[in-house]
Amino acid sequence: MTKDILLVTGLSGAGKSTVLKTLEDLGWEVVDNLPLVLLDRLLEAPLSAGRSDESQPLAIGIGTQTRDFVPERIVERIRTLRSVHDLDVGMLFLDCSGAELERRYSETRRRHPLAPDRPAQDGIARERDLLRPLRDWANRLVDTTDLNANALAQQIRTTFPASGRDAPVLSIQSFGFARGLPRNADLVFDMRFLRNPHWDAALRPGTGLDPEVAAYVAGDPAYPAAMEQIGALLELLIPRYRAEGKSYVSIAIGCTGGRHRSVHVAEHLGTRLRAAGFSPTITHRDLGAAPQDSLEGPPASK
Repeated sequence: MTKDILLVTGLSGAGKSTVLKTLEDLGWEVVDNLPLVLLDRLLEAPLSAGRSDESQPLAIGIGTQTRDFVPERIVERIRTLRSVHDLDVGMLFLDCSGAELERRYSETRRRHPLAPDRPAQDGIARERDLLRPLRDWANRLVDTTDLNANALAQQIRTTFPASGRDAPVLSIQSFGFARGLPRNADLVFDMRFLRNPHWDAALRPGTGLDPEVAAYVAGDPAYPAAMEQIGALLELLIPRYRAEGKSYVSIAIGCTGGRHRSVHVAEHLGTRLRAAGFSPTITHRDLGAAPQDSLEGPPASK
């Protein structure tokens, strides 16, 4: 299988670090400042523990600070990789106006790598000349003059989608409010508006995993509309979290004791999200807790 390789280069201060970090978040393997003479050794190295996908795309950051940096040799090396080794090698070049780069260096008080003892504009001009062969050869060009780091990251996510590798880790957890909110929950839904199986003596010993308890909860008149609206909301929000680069999304479903309503609803929403193409992990924090009237409060009046 052909492996995608993207060389990321451009003017210092134009956003290479932001691009590499974003690609890493998207599931790419990222290496910065690797001399291309070592690329064969990198490709031949065994995968690290826990990884089995040899087709994972690879991004390599290169620039004037990379050892043995000679633009003409880099172009020739890329041609060899494409023609001889059947590697799909592309190049992303990050450009930026000189005035904007000077402003960025002034704000950060960093020295330009090619002008450590001279004004930044001297280093910018020298670097632009050095990189001209790569700019002319690159098949992707992004001008970051008017882009802040967030806007640049968004553009990279749009340009280089990563076939599900960038999907956030999605978890659904049921819990009981009587035992406190879960830590780090991004979204919390309260199921205490549904009728409570705890107050049915035959259902009290069971849990939301039991068909009889599930049927009782689903029989609440408010249940169908509530589940439809919550499910639709999650199907809307999860892709938005993904677009923003969020790595983990935790959904907490609560009821009073965490044994009946929240358990069933968590399972119901998990089934719906799987059908929609997501892969949630479902856990039930308080499923093993003993039912107690003091936790549930007084039964609802009929």
